[in-house]
Amino acid sequence: MNKEDNPRIVLVTGGSRGIGAAISRRFAREGCIIAVNYVQQEERANDFLHTLPGEDHRAFRADVGHAEQCAGLIEKVLACYGKIDVLVNNAGIHEQHPFEQVDYENWERIFQETLAVNLFGPARLMYLCAKQMETQGYGRIVNISSRGAFRGEPDQPAYGASKAGLNALSQSLAQKLAPKGIFIGIVAPGFVETEMVADLMSSPRGDEIRKQSTFGRVAKPEEVAEAAYFLASPGTEFMTGTIIDVNGASYLRS
Repeated sequence: MNKEDNPRIVLVTGGSRGIGAAISRRFAREGCIIAVNYVQQEERANDFLHTLPGEDHRAFRADVGHAEQCAGLIEKVLACYGKIDVLVNNAGIHEQHPFEQVDYENWERIFQETLAVNLFGPARLMYLCAKQMETQGYGRIVNISSRGAFRGEPDQPAYGASKAGLNALSQSLAQKLAPKGIFIGIVAPGFVETEMVADLMSSPRGDEIRKQSTFGRVAKPEEVAEAAYFLASPGTEFMTGTIIDVNGASYLRS
C-alpha cells in the first residue's frame, strides 16, 4: 500500500542514473509515482523503472538543453498523468576547459552547451511546470546545484557559472511563486560518488578530494536524495529559496 493516499507525480530529470536515480528511488519509497527523464540509453532507463518500488513509473526521453524537447517532455508527462506535483531539476553536464588550455572556439562551445543544459533547461522546465502547478495551487521544485557555485570552478568555469545562475534563478522564482503555492528548494552537493566521477576518484587526485571533507570521503547519492526529498516534503514551505549544502563540510560559507 502506498504511503501517500493521493500519490504525487514527481518528474526527475536525469532520473535513471547517479544522483537522479537515488532521488527517484527516495521519492518512490514514499509512494510517489516517478516520471524518469533520460536523454540516452533507453533500455537502461526502462530497466531502471523495474527497480523502483510501486507502480506506474514511466521513462520519458528528452534533452533538456533544447527548448522544444523541454516543452515536449512536459506535454508527455501531463498527457500521461494529468499533473506534475514535484519537479526535480537534476540533469547536468560539465566539461573541463582550463583557461590556459582551451581555444576560443571550444570555450564558446562549452559555455553554450553547459548553460543550455544546466541553466536554460531548468529555467524552461520551471516555467512550464509552474504554469501547470499554478492551476492546482500547489507545487514543489527542487534544483540540484553545486558547491562550485560558491567556491568557484577554475578548470570548468562554465559549470560554476551555470550553477551560480541556477541558484539566483531559483531564489528569484521562490519569491515570485510562493503566493501561488509553489515552493522551491536548492541542494548544493560537493563531490558525489557516481559513475561520472569514478575515474577521477580512482586517480591520484581521489585521495586529495576525499580529504577535503573531515569525513574522509565524498557524498553518497542517497545523501543528496535525502535533502531533495526533505525540501519537497510537507511542512517545509517557509524554507522556500533555501540552499542546502551536502558537502561534508568540505566548503563552508557564511
